[in-house]
Amino acid sequence: MDAFYASVELLRYPQLKGLPVVIGGGRRSVDAAIATDLPALADIPLSDFPRLDGYTGRGVITTATYAARQFGVGSAMGLMKAAKLCPQAIILPVDFDEYRKYSRLFKAIVTDIAPVMEDRGIDEVYIDFTQVPGGQREGGRVLARLMQKTIFQATGLTCSVGVAPNKLLAKMASEFNKPQGISIVLEQDLEAMIWPLACRKINGIGPKADEKLQGLGIKTIGELAAKDLQWLIDHFGQATGAWMHEASHGRDVRELVTESEPVSISRETTFDRDLHAVRDKAELGAVFTRLCEQVAGDLQRKGYLGKTIGIKLRFDDFKGVTRDQTLDHYIGDAAAIRSAAGQALKRAPLTQRLRLLGVRVGALIKTEDAPVQGGKQPIPRPAQEALLFPED
Repeated sequence: MDAFYASVELLRYPQLKGLPVVIGGGRRSVDAAIATDLPALADIPLSDFPRLDGYTGRGVITTATYAARQFGVGSAMGLMKAAKLCPQAIILPVDFDEYRKYSRLFKAIVTDIAPVMEDRGIDEVYIDFTQVPGGQREGGRVLARLMQKTIFQATGLTCSVGVAPNKLLAKMASEFNKPQGISIVLEQDLEAMIWPLACRKINGIGPKADEKLQGLGIKTIGELAAKDLQWLIDHFGQATGAWMHEASHGRDVRELVTESEPVSISRETTFDRDLHAVRDKAELGAVFTRLCEQVAGDLQRKGYLGKTIGIKLRFDDFKGVTRDQTLDHYIGDAAAIRSAAGQALKRAPLTQRLRLLGVRVGALIKTEDAPVQGGKQPIPRPAQEALLFPED
C-alpha cells in the first residue's frame, strides 16, 4: 500500500491532500481540539492543524505523505529532526484501529481475486497468481491493474505492485514506481533492472552489512553478483555469504507462507520526556496499565492466550533490559497480564530514568486449544497503580 497510514488519514482529512503530513506519536490534546464543534472532519480549516515547527519530544515518524518525503522526511525518523527539515509539515497522531480496519478491507479484496496470499503485516502482502485464471496476461499486468482498481474503488486507497518470478524480486519491483505503480521484472531483466541498484535495495541487507560491503568496494548489486561464492563466504560467513550470492543473482526459492502463528504479541511506548520510577510513579503506572490492556485486546482480537509475560525498559542512556516470567497456565485478560508483568518489573533495575516501557506476551496458544485451568482463579489486579514502582 502507498504511504498507508498517511493515505488512510487523508480519507478523513481530504483538505490535507498534496500537503506535507507526518504520522507519528500519540494523540495529544490539540488533536482532539481541532474537531471541536465542527460537523465534519473535512471542514477543519488548515490553520487549525498542528505543525511540526517547534516540536519537542521523543516521537518518531511512522510514515509520511509523499509531499513530506520530498523534504527528506521519512519513516523511523525522529519528529524533532523532521521538524528541522520540514517545519511546515502537519503532524497527526497514529490511529492503529483505523489502519487495521482498512488493512482487513484490502486483504479481503486481494484474496477474492488471488486466494494464495502471504500476509506480511498491516500494509503488505505477497500473492501467488500462477493458477489465477488470466493471471499471466501481459505478464501479470492485467491482474495487477484489476487489483489496484478494485482496492481503490472499495477503499479510496492506492497500492503499488511488483510482479516477478519470486518474492525477493517482487518486493524490489514494488518499490520501482511508487505511488500507484506496476513494475514487472522477468529473469532476463536482472542485468538491466536489478544489478545497477544499490545493495541496500535487497531486502535483508541492512546498514551494517551495506557498510561492510562498501568498505570492500561493493556498492551495487551487480558488483556483489560478480564476487565469487567462496569470497563472500570468507567475508560474511557460510549462511550470509551463500544467501548474498543467491540474492544478487535474483534467486529466491522461498514459497508463500499462507498460515503462520505469531511468536509473541507486544506493545510499547516511548515517552515524550524521561520518567522517574518514583517521582513519576502514577504516570508510569497508568501507562503500564494501558499497555497491558492493549496487549490483552490484541490477544482477544487474534484469538490467543499466552503464559510467558515480559517487560521491556529503555533508560535515558539508551541502554535497555528485559525481564519475563513463564506461568504454569495461560492467560489473556488485562488484569492477569498486568499482575504477571508487574512481577517481572520488580526484578528490573529502576534507578535510572525511563524513556521507553513495553509489555509482551509470548508462548502463545490458540484460545480454543488452551488446557482447562483446573479451577485456577485469574490473578487479581493490584489495588493501586503505584504498587508496581518503588516507594521513596
